[in-house]
Amino acid sequence: MYRDFLPFLEEWFKRFEIRGFKEPVDYGKSEDISFNEITSVFDEFCERMEQNYPFHSPFYAGQMLKPPHPVAWMAYSMAMSVNPNNHALDGGPPTSKMEKEVVRELASMFGYAKPSLGHLTTSGTIANLEALWVSGKIHPGKKILFADTAHYTHSRMCEVLGIEYESVKTDELDKISVEDLYTKLDDAGTLVVTMGTTGRGVVENLHIILPICKEAGIRIHVDAAYGGFFKLIEDDLTTKKAWKSIHNADSIVVDPHKHGLQPYGCGCVLFKDPKVGSFYKHDSPYTYFSSDELHLGEISLECSRAGAAAAALWFTLRVFKLDRHGKLSNGLRKCIQAAESFAQLIHKDEDFEVVNEPELDIVCYYVKSKKISDITKRSKKIFSAGINPNSEKAIYLSLYTLPVNKFPLIKETEIDADTVTVLRSVFMKPEHKEVIQSIFDKIKSINKEISNE
Repeated sequence: MYRDFLPFLEEWFKRFEIRGFKEPVDYGKSEDISFNEITSVFDEFCERMEQNYPFHSPFYAGQMLKPPHPVAWMAYSMAMSVNPNNHALDGGPPTSKMEKEVVRELASMFGYAKPSLGHLTTSGTIANLEALWVSGKIHPGKKILFADTAHYTHSRMCEVLGIEYESVKTDELDKISVEDLYTKLDDAGTLVVTMGTTGRGVVENLHIILPICKEAGIRIHVDAAYGGFFKLIEDDLTTKKAWKSIHNADSIVVDPHKHGLQPYGCGCVLFKDPKVGSFYKHDSPYTYFSSDELHLGEISLECSRAGAAAAALWFTLRVFKLDRHGKLSNGLRKCIQAAESFAQLIHKDEDFEVVNEPELDIVCYYVKSKKISDITKRSKKIFSAGINPNSEKAIYLSLYTLPVNKFPLIKETEIDADTVTVLRSVFMKPEHKEVIQSIFDKIKSINKEISNE
């Protein structure tokens, strides 16, 4: 499909030259680079890149790797040829405007009314860093709380910022324990709520947590880096009550480079109150002189940022639209359906069991065994056996380790370890829905071979 978009790139370069953007330097002559040298490096480059796993294949259901849509790839390539910088307006006037437009659309998707504040980032990590930084400015000296299953970025970024933090216990379903939360409210300034954990795809009970924190004067930051775009289909989800509360959060992070069809890196941080922009205030006498309009660098901790990322997202959202019944939403529904179908296949099988029912498009599961340690060994064997590109049974999965007290113990299972490692599949491609049976058949076949060893 990517090849189908090459004519658009060819047309772009024609227009590029007509507008006077011809290359000022003939690199072939001035830099003494011959095409023979380029060809030699190209061959080695291809050989190395061919060692990647087949991330685009529906039989890759391992990590959170979703190929960018060709329209995003095309728009990114076109904009990258100009190489705009969305730090200051004179570094990328068109792409800066595009960024402001897409950020407004993302804020609206979550129910933030005008005016709010936000911008794109190079990653969800940086987006969360900024949200936690603002939290520290608003409540200096107070702790930041997050679940013990929250992404490790939060503890790491708190350490970078020099902000004290503490984890809150979660129950067997990875939901924040309200009882434990109450014991930690006194010296807390912000609670991070994850809408789509990266381990089990769990959506925390924001609708239950919000009133507790608001009464205690604690800010809510929602880390929806992975799950954010599922807001579009909230009425189809078992966790819709939590999603319908997200507009009350003080800040939100979402990663368009996950379910937003974008290439890495494209994250986004949003703030409900635009007045937090005052914390970013700084002066750059050689940067912000070209316009009285807001320069994106004035509300960002990052300086140089690729305008191409904003261009790609802008183009994608013009094609797909952030609409409940749009193409993007339909793709998300297929991902949910794939996960649910996979879980049903496991329920019907005598050898396998799920850890918990999927809330988004991630399923954790395992082979029933007499000992906890045997479950871990079998999971690792299936995972390793699947990574064989030359085999008809090739299937790319991932592993997830959790404490035994979060594991739904089956009768007769001997607890001989503190943790258990299970199989984990991320069905974040719509194409997964059509091959779920084949995926499960491959896993069953591998398990059978291992059993016969």
